[in-house]
Amino acid sequence: MFIIVGLGNPSKEYEGTRHNVGFEVIDRLAEKYNISVDVKKHRAYIGKGMIEGQKVILAKPQTYMNLSGESVRSLLDYYKIDEEGELLVIYDDVSLDNGQIRIRAKGSAGGHNGIKNIIAHLGGQVFPRIKVGVGEKPPKYDLADYVLGHFSKAEQELMDGGYDKAIHAAELIVQDKITEAMNEYNRKKKEA
Repeated sequence: MFIIVGLGNPSKEYEGTRHNVGFEVIDRLAEKYNISVDVKKHRAYIGKGMIEGQKVILAKPQTYMNLSGESVRSLLDYYKIDEEGELLVIYDDVSLDNGQIRIRAKGSAGGHNGIKNIIAHLGGQVFPRIKVGVGEKPPKYDLADYVLGHFSKAEQELMDGGYDKAIHAAELIVQDKITEAMNEYNRKKKEA
C-alpha cells in the first residue's frame, strides 16, 4: 500500500495558492481515480482507493504546512508504512519553473518548511517525493507572501500541465517505477 501525501494549508483562503499545489495534485488524482478524500483522520483528510492496481491512501494534512510531519508520522505509524518505499510526498518548489516537476527518492528539505518538518518527524530524508515548480519569487518579494499568492492566468495554464505530469509520475511511482519517472521528468530541458 502507498500513502500519497500532498502538502498545503487548510482553509479556503489558501485554495489555489502556490503553496497548495500538493493539495491540488491530490484533488486531481482523487477525481481521476474516483477516490473520496473526505474522512478526517490522523490530522488529515484521507481517502482510500486504487491507482494502477495498487492500494493507496491519498492524504491532505490539515496541520498547516510547517507541521505536516505530525500528520505524516501518524499516518505511517497507524498503517505501518515504510516511508522509504511506500510514502510519496508532493509539494511546491520555488526553484523550478511553473509546471516543471522533479522527482527525488531522498534528499534534504531544500528550505521547504513542510518537508523540513516531515524529515524531523521521520528521523530521515529517505522517502520519494515529487516537487512541482511554482516559479522563482521575484526580487525583493517576501518568500512567504510569494508562496501564499495565486497564479496568473498564464502561470495557471503551465501549472495544469505540471499537475498532469505529477499525476503521471505518481502513477509510475506506485507501480515501483520511480527510476522510469525520474528518467522521464528529471531531464534538463533541451535548448531550442
